[in-house]
Amino acid sequence: RDRRRGIVGINIGVNRDSADPIADYLEGVRRLGPLADYLVVNVSSPNTPGLRDWQRPERLAPLLGALVAARDASADARPPLLLKLAPDLDAAQAAAIVEVAVDCRIEGLIVANTTTARPGGLRSPHRREAGGLSGAPLFEPSTRLLREVAVRARGRLALVGVGGIDSAERAYAKIRAGASAVQLYTGLVYEGPGLVRRILDGLERLLDRDRLERLADAVGRDLVDRAG
Repeated sequence: RDRRRGIVGINIGVNRDSADPIADYLEGVRRLGPLADYLVVNVSSPNTPGLRDWQRPERLAPLLGALVAARDASADARPPLLLKLAPDLDAAQAAAIVEVAVDCRIEGLIVANTTTARPGGLRSPHRREAGGLSGAPLFEPSTRLLREVAVRARGRLALVGVGGIDSAERAYAKIRAGASAVQLYTGLVYEGPGLVRRILDGLERLLDRDRLERLADAVGRDLVDRAG
């Protein structure tokens, strides 16, 4: 892999009719691990019935343990494993997942997937359809969960902030809430690829405003400021 051409993350999950979900995830690690800079263990898509049940600690721990063992046994590549969470978790659920992730020795968490919630103010004629909602309505709940996870993780896991990022200000909010990286999807649909450059330019301005030299200095800054 030539990282000068970009970082490749591969999302692995299971089919809705899978007879052996753990075996499906293991096959994903074995086949796709050598092609990836990191692997995303998706247990939070709302579009696969029952998938979010794998976020329960008693199911999550055996799954992550098996995936880490398969990854570590690979002779070709050992990409980091990141677990992708649902934004609809409460604080107790998030805390339990953090401890399972640390105990199983995965490298990080992606916060968060799409939401099954339907906040007021949605105008789309499709607002009552089943499935995951992304974009601007996801920003507040996903950032709130990211902040909760960051407090619980205490630097033991890498955190990736996702959900409703369509500006430098929103990317910066994720970083200050504890993310050391961010991901975009719906924002790119509406704003196009030029959004990435606008965010990067805006982040420089925001760092200057806060008198911070590096973006790393902003990671989790809100948590430090509140603790102080």
